[in-house]
Amino acid sequence: MDTMTLWHLTGWQFAALAFAALLVGFSKTAVSGANTVSLAIFAAVLPARASTGILLPVLIAGDVLAVLTYRRHAHWPTLWRLFPAVAVGVVVGTLFLVWADDAIVRTSIGVILLFMAGVTVWRRRRGTANAAADAAADSDAAGRPDGSASRAGRVKARSYGVLGGFTTMVANAGGPVMSMYLLSAGFRKLGFLGTSAFFFLIVNVSKLPFSAGLGLIDGRSLLLDAVLVVFVVPGALLGKWAVTRINQRLFERLVIAATIVGGLQLLLA
Repeated sequence: MDTMTLWHLTGWQFAALAFAALLVGFSKTAVSGANTVSLAIFAAVLPARASTGILLPVLIAGDVLAVLTYRRHAHWPTLWRLFPAVAVGVVVGTLFLVWADDAIVRTSIGVILLFMAGVTVWRRRRGTANAAADAAADSDAAGRPDGSASRAGRVKARSYGVLGGFTTMVANAGGPVMSMYLLSAGFRKLGFLGTSAFFFLIVNVSKLPFSAGLGLIDGRSLLLDAVLVVFVVPGALLGKWAVTRINQRLFERLVIAATIVGGLQLLLA
């Protein structure tokens, strides 16, 4: 695998990866999707194609911590509705990685980041009225997602599921896609975090054999992961503390800005 070992990293490179790992933990227990900044850092420090395999175990560690924190709040009917479409997206993403070289993967990650940032900005500008209308299509009177979704709801779930599966396989960038889907489906904060935690734990674990088969995970990458996972834990604890205190609007703006900068850096490097 074309990657650096722990011993080949400079101090600044390791510090950047450690910060990215801490941000993974924070995003998993506070703001799902914020780890797009982490994948931009990983792809900038490491070979872009290999970075997806090295980041995956770090994400799984964050997923485990998120599940332990919000396990009682998952909505399983929504998860079962998404998984078949996500599986299709993962397979398509795997085929893409078989064909694509490092330069193409790097460019693809940059494009995906910019696309996700653009869609997020567009959605924010739609206004609360449209957001409420979207939520009503998939929620019951109590504000919980409805297990018996309308035809439009099923189409939306399949569309988001395929895109989420593809982006998570190619670039570990399924967070923004699923965040937009769960928000539009009317999830409240704890339901959002609980459902998202189980979703990404199951999906990311299912990606392990695909990534190993592509040569993106090996002994050297796992050694680096073992060191970086240490930084996920304080990030998760910080996220758990901040989730009820954070200024969500300001943080989302910072995440969008960092995502755009990361995407441009990957495209122009």
